Amino acid sequence: MSISSGHTPSRRRLPLVLGAACSVGALLALSSPTASAVVPLSATASYNCGSWGSGLATLTAADSGTSKTIKITSTAITMPAGTSADPNSITTTLTLSKTSGGVTSQVQFSAKANPGLSGGNPITLGPLKLSSGTLAAGDSTNSVVLPTPPTTSNWSLRIVASSPTSATVPCVATTNQSAAFVWSRRPSHDTGLRPMTPARS
Repeated sequence: MSISSGHTPSRRRLPLVLGAACSVGALLALSSPTASAVVPLSATASYNCGSWGSGLATLTAADSGTSKTIKITSTAITMPAGTSADPNSITTTLTLSKTSGGVTSQVQFSAKANPGLSGGNPITLGPLKLSSGTLAAGDSTNSVVLPTPPTTSNWSLRIVASSPTSATVPCVATTNQSAAFVWSRRPSHDTGLRPMTPARS
């Protein structure tokens, strides 16, 4: 007489478990974010801003696919002593050289965006939005290097403070960026998982 426990051997359930796990992996891969990005996320370049100082500035870029921005920070470029700026009282315009399919032109990023600043504070400007020109997938941008001194008609970066200090500060880039920005590149979200066909039981 044979005795049956009614229990399915564990080895028969294993393919089903593996199949379910692989299905989850496939779904995760399909649902990975595909938003556009810019590479690299930040770069440095030197700027001469006259009375506001000269030195290295960090440009931090972002590309959501619908909005492209650049934020500028620098400990070498500062508001002069005795001056100050209310939040969102500085209009900043940044001109960059654009290369697209071997053709060179220019684009601009601009915005009235800044934290409150006072004399001696390192500058934080932006994020500045793409305001002139277009950037398509694969286009690159770099600083516009110009001869010194900066003037009202010779600038790569222009800072216009309005409250409580009023000042127009032209700046020229004296070096190219440490790396050019390449726009609308898709980041990698490869989880290493690959869809698998469930094993037959």
